[in-house]
Amino acid sequence: MEVQNKDKKNQHLNYVEKDRAKPMKSNKQSGKNLNWLKKARAGWGYNGDRRPPFAEEPEKGQRSVWDFPRPPIIEKVTKHITVSHKGKLIADSHNSLAVLETASPPTYYIPRQDIYMEMLVRIPRKTSLCEWKGSAIYWALKGNSDLTVAWSYPKPFKEFEGLKDLLAFYPQNLDCKVDGIHIQPQPGGFYAGWITPDLVGPFKGEPGTGHW
Repeated sequence: MEVQNKDKKNQHLNYVEKDRAKPMKSNKQSGKNLNWLKKARAGWGYNGDRRPPFAEEPEKGQRSVWDFPRPPIIEKVTKHITVSHKGKLIADSHNSLAVLETASPPTYYIPRQDIYMEMLVRIPRKTSLCEWKGSAIYWALKGNSDLTVAWSYPKPFKEFEGLKDLLAFYPQNLDCKVDGIHIQPQPGGFYAGWITPDLVGPFKGEPGTGHW
């Protein structure tokens, strides 16, 4: 489940090449996708092996997001995770997974059995490709299909199979808590990390931080 060294990273790329060849319309298109994955993974400036000079120093009981690795890892979470919208509970879990990646606060993935799925609707034809986790689909609140609130990976890459069909929520448009504490959304609006008091940054997301 954890991707932490170069051997595993190369192994992951071999899996991607084999797995993604089937649905592609041509070998040429498959090659383009593989080249994009390799380029995307190699393009990051930091991978958790060193903190940049501008990193904040964590105090006792805190963690620096600059110590999180890249490729990211999955961490089991037993803390109480809740997601609400205008007072209506959407998710309530003690059995979530957190993805930790350099420079970003964790994203929390919640199993469907802990989500009131009847409150959500899949957004048709909206997808994206993560270089680490695979192809994502997106979810909106029922009755408000213009507001994207969550995403999931129906067929994640091999190393992230643990995320299959779990949903992660954007905190920007929701009321999200960890052990009863309101979290702060990751800055910038593009990413969806949850900032809790035990984390220090600075956090990726603001203008000029795209290479972090």
